[in-house]
Amino acid sequence: MANALTGVRLLLAVPFALLMASGSARSAVLAALTLAAAIATDLLDGPVARRRGTATAAGTAFDHTADVVFLASGLVAGAVRGAFPWMFPAVVLFAFVQYVVDSYWVDRRPALRPSRLGRYNGILYFIPLGGDILVRMGLGALRPLVTVITWMLVVSTVVSIGQRLAASWGRREELPRCPPEKDEPQARIEQDEEVVLDESERGHGARMLGKQQDPEQDRH
Repeated sequence: MANALTGVRLLLAVPFALLMASGSARSAVLAALTLAAAIATDLLDGPVARRRGTATAAGTAFDHTADVVFLASGLVAGAVRGAFPWMFPAVVLFAFVQYVVDSYWVDRRPALRPSRLGRYNGILYFIPLGGDILVRMGLGALRPLVTVITWMLVVSTVVSIGQRLAASWGRREELPRCPPEKDEPQARIEQDEEVVLDESERGHGARMLGKQQDPEQDRH
């Protein structure tokens, strides 16, 4: 059931993009309804999964992917129309890719590793979309506020990206460092030299011991 709700949000991405690309008031009303439906599924799928005992790492990854696809579809469509700067959807998508790569490949976790700032950003990304819809429905006075919020989210997303990079580098520095392995031929030569030296030292020690045990030998 939870995955079905998440899947509905994923299916709404394409019609939402088409509605966001249009500047008409009628499209804005339909976009508002689509956005409300997507937010409802986002609010319900997690609690449903936990209540039914079906919450999994894969389900969480599916949920976050559906969120990003839906948000990106609206942000890209809005950027095409000139409502948002292209940098906004670009940093959102980059942050998500970094999120996945850092969790699964860099940190080698079985599940996504969230950050506090990234989580807040993911919630606040819906505000510019809703604000643009209200502007298209006749509340043009909100346009400066939407622009300010958009650029604030761009900055906070860049900060979130930097924080994750710094955290990844810090974990890398904490890993134990092994000495570099020598080439096999060179290592074999050095090992042979150590054996020869060891045998030479033992032979010399044996000769010295023999002289000490037979002092008459030195007189002849």
